[in-house]
Amino acid sequence: MVKENMFEKANKLINEKSPYLLQHAHNPVDWYPWCEEAFKKAQAEDKPIFLSIGYSTCHWCHVMAHESFEDEEVAKILNENFVSIKVDREERPDIDSIYMTFCQMFTGSGGWPLSVFMTPEKKPFFAGTYFPKEDRYGMRGIVSLLKGIVDAWRKDKGNLIEKSHYITGRMQEAIKDEVEEVGENLINKAYTELREGFDKKYGGFGLYPKFPIAQNLMFLLRYYDHHKDEKALYMVEETLKHMFKGGIFDHIGYGFSRYSTDEKWLVPHFEKMLYDNALLAIAYIETYEVTKKEFYREVCEKIIDYVIRDMMSSEGAFYCAEDADSEGVEGKFYVWGKDEIKDVLKDNWEIYCKYYDITDKGNFEGKNIPNLINADISDLEKDKEVREILYKCRKKLFQHREKRIHPHKDDKILTSWNGLMIAAIAHVGRVLNNENYISYGENAVNFILHNMINEKGRLMARYKDGQVDFLAYLDDYAFIIWSLIELYNATFKDEYLKEAVKLNDEMLRLFWDDENGGFFLYGEDGENLIVRPKEIYDGAIPSGNSVAALNMIRLARITGNVELENKVNQMFKCFGGKVNSNPSLYNFFNMALMYAKEGGKEIVICGHKEDKEVKDILCEINKRFLPFTSTIVYDGNEDIVKIIPYIKDYSKIDNKTTIYVCQNNSCSRGINSLEEFVKKEFS
Repeated sequence: MVKENMFEKANKLINEKSPYLLQHAHNPVDWYPWCEEAFKKAQAEDKPIFLSIGYSTCHWCHVMAHESFEDEEVAKILNENFVSIKVDREERPDIDSIYMTFCQMFTGSGGWPLSVFMTPEKKPFFAGTYFPKEDRYGMRGIVSLLKGIVDAWRKDKGNLIEKSHYITGRMQEAIKDEVEEVGENLINKAYTELREGFDKKYGGFGLYPKFPIAQNLMFLLRYYDHHKDEKALYMVEETLKHMFKGGIFDHIGYGFSRYSTDEKWLVPHFEKMLYDNALLAIAYIETYEVTKKEFYREVCEKIIDYVIRDMMSSEGAFYCAEDADSEGVEGKFYVWGKDEIKDVLKDNWEIYCKYYDITDKGNFEGKNIPNLINADISDLEKDKEVREILYKCRKKLFQHREKRIHPHKDDKILTSWNGLMIAAIAHVGRVLNNENYISYGENAVNFILHNMINEKGRLMARYKDGQVDFLAYLDDYAFIIWSLIELYNATFKDEYLKEAVKLNDEMLRLFWDDENGGFFLYGEDGENLIVRPKEIYDGAIPSGNSVAALNMIRLARITGNVELENKVNQMFKCFGGKVNSNPSLYNFFNMALMYAKEGGKEIVICGHKEDKEVKDILCEINKRFLPFTSTIVYDGNEDIVKIIPYIKDYSKIDNKTTIYVCQNNSCSRGINSLEEFVKKEFS
């Protein structure tokens, strides 16, 4: 009866584009999207607000929805006593950031689903994450919680309102900048913290659950490059190897899941996020650049293959995520019974089961997650015959799996996450000299620039079903600028550099804090929320401030715009107190700091990018891991002089392709010989 009633009438989410909000559009709860109508209703009816934040591929969001939001009893309490608001955290990271900060302050932890109770003035007074319907195992249920809050609102509303004012004041204090100098010791301290938290047996850092935080590995690669500390490289390699061997990597269809619930990387939370796969593709390809080991290249290509096959829209941009659940069961799409494997493979099932840990007992709730944890992949690399057999087995299993009911796909297009994927695929394409990869990146960025700019010229955050919405946030600008820099490095098409500079100028205008430095999360033209946060923590995704800092250093070195580096120096001070307190939580930010302290090099190649000599030079550069080097190709085009004024001082010598290498504000004499260039710079 509940289900029948639930689907007879839609609530106010029915006209939204968010897949997450649409999942709740037929709940018996009278949900509102985040809108003025909801807040006016709460004020007029003197009701508290229940704010529920999640995302469409969140397993525990599904659990709470099925237990409570599809339940008539819970809906009745909410509808009679609250104004209920649903928010997709991926569409409104500004709202999510503010109320997640409150939840973490209030409870000491956070996560999704995020459940917040607040006044009609948007000020929170209580928060938590997942609540079961009824009290159980010492965990408070949503029914008793709702009844308790209703009782408190009726009997002691003044105290709740006073509490909300106090908490909002504390939040204002918590987000204040902690201005402090940063130095080389910060980098060493971040490295030491990672080294001390490293899991020597299975790779990764800290205890389970284990998250594939790619910027930690990217930071370690740069630390290794600068300090030649073999331990740094060892930590990267061990982590990447064990992650691939585990069940967190989909050995049938490729791509990485969100995180592992155990220390061995065996049992994932099965949802696949675009951002994880983008960032991990970068970590694997950079490790290939450093080590030249084919294993890392192959894993990287498998990640890209998955994204292109399953996450690319018909327009060429990239979707957000794939769910953990199918048919209401977590991981059902991905797990196997041994008999099913035998039936599909018929031949060679024994060798597949041996290598991929397929047993009668199973390794996950009676089923099997294929993995290579107990296999020696170095032996596999040497045994071509076994590899070929396993590859054919995988193809058969993949074709069989495709017939299953697929998990839900969140098919909205986010500017920010597309920026990460475009940056990754351009970087990989450049290193591997793969024109197809680069063209995928170009198609995606062109989609963003042609479809996600509004009539006022403002970058937007989300595209779905032909409709764009939400003014772009800092992450959108920072990540798409990153992608444009990578595309410039991969193609040396001046338009990508021009667009990067243009968007960076717009980002400074809309988000920059003129008082203390750093960037706010939402623009000066955005909705005025109860606080205006700046984010610097590099969690599952690097912060917009961290990426913006690295972007601006790179743009400063390419264009010669010293003011950009001055802005970054302000950022180092602005966030210095927070970063100094726990450096390893800010490792993308630390990468920007390393670049600034390292100084880096600029390579200017005078010649046309299509000339064989120029291609040969770029091939030599792209063979190497050069994280603190910028490369410019100048063919005499006057348009680029507007962006790089100093470039007009460089020219060919003897009418031959000429290379200039600049460091510490001085440049070497021009070099005509590729051999001399390689000998001087790379030997």
